[in-house]
Amino acid sequence: MLFPDTYEVNTAGRMSVGGCDLSELAGEFGTPLYVYDETTLRSRIAEYRDTLHQMYLGESLLLYAGKAFLSIAVAKLIEEEGVGLDVVSGGELYLAEKAGFPMERVYLHGNNKSAEEVDAAARLVIGGLVVDSMREIELLRGMPKSPHVRSTLRVNPGIQPDTHSFISTGQLDSKFGFPVETGQALETLGRLLEVPVADVTGVHAHIGSQIFDLTSYVAAVDRVLDFLVQARDRLGFVARDLSMGGGLGIAYTRDDDPPRPSDFVRVIVEAIQEGCTRRELQLPRLLLEPGRSIAGPAGVAVYTVGAIKEIPGVRTYVSVDGGMGDNIRPKLYGSLYEAFKVNAPDAEATETLTIAGRYCESTDILIKDARMPRLEPGDLISMPAAGAYSLAMASNYNYNVRPAVVMVREGQARLIRRRETYDDLLLTEV
Repeated sequence: MLFPDTYEVNTAGRMSVGGCDLSELAGEFGTPLYVYDETTLRSRIAEYRDTLHQMYLGESLLLYAGKAFLSIAVAKLIEEEGVGLDVVSGGELYLAEKAGFPMERVYLHGNNKSAEEVDAAARLVIGGLVVDSMREIELLRGMPKSPHVRSTLRVNPGIQPDTHSFISTGQLDSKFGFPVETGQALETLGRLLEVPVADVTGVHAHIGSQIFDLTSYVAAVDRVLDFLVQARDRLGFVARDLSMGGGLGIAYTRDDDPPRPSDFVRVIVEAIQEGCTRRELQLPRLLLEPGRSIAGPAGVAVYTVGAIKEIPGVRTYVSVDGGMGDNIRPKLYGSLYEAFKVNAPDAEATETLTIAGRYCESTDILIKDARMPRLEPGDLISMPAAGAYSLAMASNYNYNVRPAVVMVREGQARLIRRRETYDDLLLTEV
């Protein structure tokens, strides 16, 4: 299903999410508008968390990926659900701190953390600093010996999943992680264990994003567990924590058929439990970081149609009031989406239209050759599966403002991020 769990066509024949009419939301909050369904966010978290707790024989912790989409309201929701948060920058860490998020459930990633970010991780006593460079180790070496900084080492298992090369991170040629197959991971782990301030709890691995083939995870688990055997036998290191990342894909079009979160958890858990038993490894605490598969299905983007340009025999461009400034994924990855007419979602698709953005780039195309009903200026269209890596990568290109965001539940909508103003754009000017 492309839309959030609460999606329906209401009695007025219009699209509704969380009991809220998308047309009415657009009228109240303007467009472009991002609408997040609270019920979907909580249900996706619960499916991961509950399956993990039911199946895994050891301790476990689910982590929400802040880089998919993060706000104060989302951080508070995650806290209420009793799960953790992985962040990738000092800014995301700062937001978590301001939201009052429990720091012991925060994990900081990044291949080029600044000294200030490493210091912040130590000062806030976060759950784990995911070490991803030799420079980080040197930064830790220069710190006072107390208090200890809980740390994990990011290793690269050398697995390339069937996904876009731009979002594949587990292959040998990657800026992320220390390669297992070259011996660098073991050598680096040895160096990290020598740092007095570092309380090394385990390892982290992540093979990529938007993955449908779960067998890639089984192969990655085997590589990582073999590495832990080496670490035990040659360094005397026993991992207390093991993070296998996330990366489960979601449906962006009606042709997509991704596995369920529970399927993902089952495959990971069975591979780890069987693999640890076979290798006589202590069962570590298992951390999972399912990014887009929580936020992605919960979000819907709503746009207003503006100019329409027909080129007979070639193409019809339908321009909307958003585009690559709020969703760069089609331009960046060639990502596919589908669009629907908000006031007539079940109307027959009679035309082939290209949905274009308003930004001054010829490649600012949201959807090429979309099959839709006829559209007129002023019509509203919605794009489902827009909850992850859209607003998170939004920009002010062309000095445009970023959209408002609302959270909906049981017929109530609350603004969780206001639309920027032109004055906001000038705040940093000196």
